[in-house]
Amino acid sequence: MATLTFCGAAGTVTGSCSRLDTNNGSFLVDCGLFQGNKTAVKLNYEPFPFDASQQKFLILTHAHIDHSGLIPKLVNRGFNGPIYCTQTTAELLEYLLRDGAAIQQSNTKRKNKKNLRRGLPEVEPLYTMEDAEAALALVTPVNYEESFNPTPEVTVKFWNAGHIIGSASAEVKISGETGDDCPLRLLFSGDLGPDEKVFHPEPDAPEGFDYLICESTYGNRDRDDYTLKGRREALRKELIEGLERGGNVVIPAFAVERSQELLHDIGVMLEKGYLKDATVYLDSPLAKKVTHVFQKHARGLDDMGVEPENLFKHKQFRLIESVDDSKKLNQVQSGAIIISASGMCDAGRIQHHLKANLWREDCTILLVGYQSPGTVGSFIQNGFDEIRIHGLNIKLRAEVRRLGNYSAHADQGELVNWIMERSPVIGGLFLNHGEDQSRETLRAILDEKGIEASKIHCPQFDESFELSASCAISKGRSKQTRGNDTLPAFDYHNQYAELNIAINNKLESDASDEEKAKILEAMKAVLDGK
Repeated sequence: MATLTFCGAAGTVTGSCSRLDTNNGSFLVDCGLFQGNKTAVKLNYEPFPFDASQQKFLILTHAHIDHSGLIPKLVNRGFNGPIYCTQTTAELLEYLLRDGAAIQQSNTKRKNKKNLRRGLPEVEPLYTMEDAEAALALVTPVNYEESFNPTPEVTVKFWNAGHIIGSASAEVKISGETGDDCPLRLLFSGDLGPDEKVFHPEPDAPEGFDYLICESTYGNRDRDDYTLKGRREALRKELIEGLERGGNVVIPAFAVERSQELLHDIGVMLEKGYLKDATVYLDSPLAKKVTHVFQKHARGLDDMGVEPENLFKHKQFRLIESVDDSKKLNQVQSGAIIISASGMCDAGRIQHHLKANLWREDCTILLVGYQSPGTVGSFIQNGFDEIRIHGLNIKLRAEVRRLGNYSAHADQGELVNWIMERSPVIGGLFLNHGEDQSRETLRAILDEKGIEASKIHCPQFDESFELSASCAISKGRSKQTRGNDTLPAFDYHNQYAELNIAINNKLESDASDEEKAKILEAMKAVLDGK
């Protein structure tokens, strides 16, 4: 008997964290940062719904920040057990956790400067560099398909998940309370990659589990059929057409793997003469550091298309690190392909490049990844007339294009196949790390495929389930739960930004000063409750 609690990524795609309580203590699978709108981000500052100091160990499926980003906070709150992950994930964490701490401290310094001007109290960072270093000291690398025992009653084995370099699905076996009890066997998918992907073979794992916990990010959609060659051709077409408009092509991309895949594909095109007269800038210090991890493991990667020693080293590549060099990019008027983080445009250097290019009709914004509702990237994708960045409203005149075949996530058909190949699932299937529509769509398809609907669960935020060998029984949401049942895709911060843009547009219109004054008077009356 064990209890499984979903402490994040239930009804959303960030903040992944699951807790397993056994007769001999509890442990975590992932501990990720919440991302998206301000309501989601605020959850990062809420207390954990468990005692961090009582968690015996942590199993980390991969290095993406929505799975690893709250580990330093966990350590700050008292966790001191081993953090098990693959060797490559451990290498990526060396950069990601330190980068996250630097961002937290920098953002806090900036916020406190604003608070001082407004007469507001200072705030503390979510975690510090010292917390990140303490977390890294706990990291314990383990090889794929090598069984290990974090405690005598728990056995774990990592399987390739094909999502990013070093990503894993975690097989977890929990021994019975007595020798006569049946053990529980679970598989946490982590994030799953598509079948066709640069650098990785397709996901793999055994079959026949008591419980399967599977991501569902793209549970309601299929990609267009593509090959790696076809994907490169689609990218080449977008880049050529974008550059022919006369301006720059700006690509928001996540620092880990997405940036490297783009560089790789563009490098192959350049090597073969399929793309000319362009300078390619990777403007992300973190992405540059992560690129070195890929270069280190180049000879073990698949489908490269270039010699390992030449990976990411084309003469037309510029890997930008300093702030000054990043600022100079804003003076480049044409012929530049700028790849920069973050992938959802909510933070980082990409925002400066968007400010410099969004309003230009000759520029192109090429979106190559998932845009969470409420993020700047989602507003660009949905064609908002104006985009609010750094407190400024910027007209969206650039051409917005989208290329869907760069996602690191399995699509609907691939998720269904992966789940069915792991069957039979005796006790139940949990669909997490997905929005509700994605989960419900996937659930209906799996029901048609023969998995009993009553055994397919779409857990709520902080909901617990008692697991036996044959079924899972919901115990409801934790008394320490945070927020509502689901996170709003469009929160009041988004509404405020939208209203602000609408007011500015009205005041800048051809209406007379008298009409504008009446509008402001009417708004003030509403605020005063008149």
